[in-house]
Amino acid sequence: MKCVRNIYYQSYTFSFVLAFVVLILFHPAISMHFNTLLSTESLTISGNRTLVSPGHVFELGFFKNTLNSRWYLGIWYKNLSDRTYVWVANRDSSLSNAIGTLKFSGSNLVLRGRSNKFVWSTNLTRGNERSPVVAELLANGNFVIRYSYNNDASGFLWQSFDFPTDTLLPEMKLGYYLKTGLNRFLTSWRNFDDPSSGEFSYKLETRRLPEFYLLKNGSPGQRSGPWNGVQFSGIPEDQTLSYMVYNFTENSEEVAYTFRMTDNSIYSRIQLSPEGLLERLTWTPTSGTWNLFWSAPVDIQCDVYMTCGPYAYCDVNTSPVCNCIQGFMPFDMQQWALRDGTGGCIRRTRLSCSSDGFTRMKNMKLPDTKMAIVDRSIDVKECEKRCLSDCNCTAFANADIRNGGTGCVTWTGELEDIRNYIGNGQDLYVRLAAADLVKKRKANGKIISLIVGVSVLLLLIMFCLWKRKKNRAKASATSIDNQQRNQNVLMNGMTQSNKRQLSRENKTEEFELPLIELEAVVKATENFSNCNELGQGGFGIVYKGMLDGQEVAVKRLSKTSLQGIDEFMNEVRLIARLQHINLVRILGCCIEADEKILIYEYLENSSLDYFLFGKKRSSNLNWKDRFAITNGVARGLLYLHQDSRFRIIHRDLKPGNILLDKYMIPKISDFGMARIFARDEIQARTDNAVGTYGYMSPEYAMDGVISEKTDVFSFGVIVLEIVSGKRNRGFYQVNPENNLPSYVWTHWAEGRALEIVDPVILDSLSSLPSTFKPKEVLKCIQIGLLCIQERAEHRPTMSSVVWMLGSEATEIPQPKPPVYCLIASYYANNPSSSRQFDDDESWTVNKYTCSVIDAR
Repeated sequence: MKCVRNIYYQSYTFSFVLAFVVLILFHPAISMHFNTLLSTESLTISGNRTLVSPGHVFELGFFKNTLNSRWYLGIWYKNLSDRTYVWVANRDSSLSNAIGTLKFSGSNLVLRGRSNKFVWSTNLTRGNERSPVVAELLANGNFVIRYSYNNDASGFLWQSFDFPTDTLLPEMKLGYYLKTGLNRFLTSWRNFDDPSSGEFSYKLETRRLPEFYLLKNGSPGQRSGPWNGVQFSGIPEDQTLSYMVYNFTENSEEVAYTFRMTDNSIYSRIQLSPEGLLERLTWTPTSGTWNLFWSAPVDIQCDVYMTCGPYAYCDVNTSPVCNCIQGFMPFDMQQWALRDGTGGCIRRTRLSCSSDGFTRMKNMKLPDTKMAIVDRSIDVKECEKRCLSDCNCTAFANADIRNGGTGCVTWTGELEDIRNYIGNGQDLYVRLAAADLVKKRKANGKIISLIVGVSVLLLLIMFCLWKRKKNRAKASATSIDNQQRNQNVLMNGMTQSNKRQLSRENKTEEFELPLIELEAVVKATENFSNCNELGQGGFGIVYKGMLDGQEVAVKRLSKTSLQGIDEFMNEVRLIARLQHINLVRILGCCIEADEKILIYEYLENSSLDYFLFGKKRSSNLNWKDRFAITNGVARGLLYLHQDSRFRIIHRDLKPGNILLDKYMIPKISDFGMARIFARDEIQARTDNAVGTYGYMSPEYAMDGVISEKTDVFSFGVIVLEIVSGKRNRGFYQVNPENNLPSYVWTHWAEGRALEIVDPVILDSLSSLPSTFKPKEVLKCIQIGLLCIQERAEHRPTMSSVVWMLGSEATEIPQPKPPVYCLIASYYANNPSSSRQFDDDESWTVNKYTCSVIDAR
């Protein structure tokens, strides 16, 4: 009996093991090859099986879009809450229903739909059909076909990295493989829910010097500038990250750009958005969301291809932005006077070929290289000789800026698509006739003489001032001791982080602007006369004054103001370094006795809220002016976020902090609460969220999270106020009808968006009908709603906003319902938290308390 029992157990065990082995070998769902598809296996929509890469970062399988329920085979990040697709196989041949099978046919992977209809294939022409092949999803997201016995990358028969869609992943190459003629480029999705090929592409051109082109339906929309050995001359922004290394390869086999990550816990990708923006996005475990690190085009004015025409260059720091090269004049003066520089410029003096010379232009994006000639064997001196010896040569530059500059690039046609940068860029030498060079030398001589004369005069003035100060010092030593003592208190009161920041920048540049004596300020404002008062808030009073023959605005902080020493120094340090037409300019400061005073340029038209919400002044603000103000504020914010010396988050953007000059040009002001970000810093958190209710983003108000999207939210509210003429009463109202986002969204969702337009705008149509453009109004409303979406990652960046405002053809995404639903429900469930506040009260907000601070 015992023997029979043993035989029975052995037979049972053998049967179980055999059944398990059979399941492992023949049932795909239990296969041990989680990242591998064998030649005998298949993937189907109904089977729900996916391939998961080693490390569980990427996943390959079928997915369905929500717009029209079409099915696609694609790759996405596996563990992110917001599903992000990085590759789509059948983007232009989708499956119309949930019937689809991916399997091998010889050495090719083939996707078939209903009735075995062919949909997509790897179209592999090489490979031995008798040798076993497998498909594998690698750890870096590359989907490859290889022989089962060969794991070497050089032996891949096919790989998805050779056929990008809209995304460039680490270790993926963008550019040409010269041996086969393969050009790897990005093509945008049609829209955010449709992965089919859109109208934008990003391609590398290698006709002369390698450079990338952003194309719209095949036509250039933006150009990266040629590779100069360090970077692309048209992308001067620092893209260096501590966790990423990028590389550009140019040899006999390939010309390609790639990057790799040194920290695998951080994800980074480059995406060509449906809007035509090339964006670098990063995801970190701490942020839990995709954040924009860099995008192109950055500046809608100067990054757009051929903004300024031949022999003209674009400069965002000039007005108008188009400028003729030295020795050239506008081709069409009337067109130029209308600030249209597309016609470009022409020479003042014809070239003689024998006596010409060159003018040096610094920090330039080099012209389009389609008519350029490249010789990497000579230096810049030989390059100049070669250009002079060729009567058709119009300009030259170094091909490589490393090691003092090597190689030679010469142009023989018109110089097109040039722009100037404050820093970086490259030297360009443009050929001029001798007469224009003489004029330049004479002009330089006059300038030098003027500088010498002014310098002598300044030395005399400085000597007189020194004598005056010395005499005053003897007469009032006590006053000077008090001033010194107060400045010591000021520096001692600064936080350690501010001290380190100042020390790091330059110990001799603690202010970087003139310190003005209190006596001069008192005289300028007629002893702070009430007659000169321009306005006041929790910080103190602003006076109009006359200082050295110039009208100024004097901001005198009250002794009870909550803008303390840190905030005051923050504002001084920031504004002194910012230079942009849409930012207010600071002229000096005064720190004496108990006074803390800032002196600004005087802006004749006060603040935007004075026009928007003042019954008498609002009639002077037609739609043309409102749209121009919207564009100006957007460009100012873009400068703060991406183009300034520091990366700055304003944190208190509202109409009261947008000032208007006599030409109604908007200027962002009041940087006391601004936050400086490092270039690789994506977001920060604070326990003291200070700002103005109604303009604070939900993640900032509730959790203290600060990012660029904090300002984007505030900008969106301002846009809706500009269109409607109504003040946003904040997100604390239980009744959503008292809430501007609710009011706008209701009309937008019901197709009645134009009904929210300020009646004052409509009343002005009888006299100025051409100023009102319904398409522009609807675009602004849509952009405003996009900016105030609940989740920060859903809001556009300011570069996207500027692009959308300036482009007629750009397809703008549909907004999601604004955040008022979330906040209103929060206060509805917490009645004790709901109360009425004044229009401009500023608050410290978190999940537990609401503590009042003075209005700013």
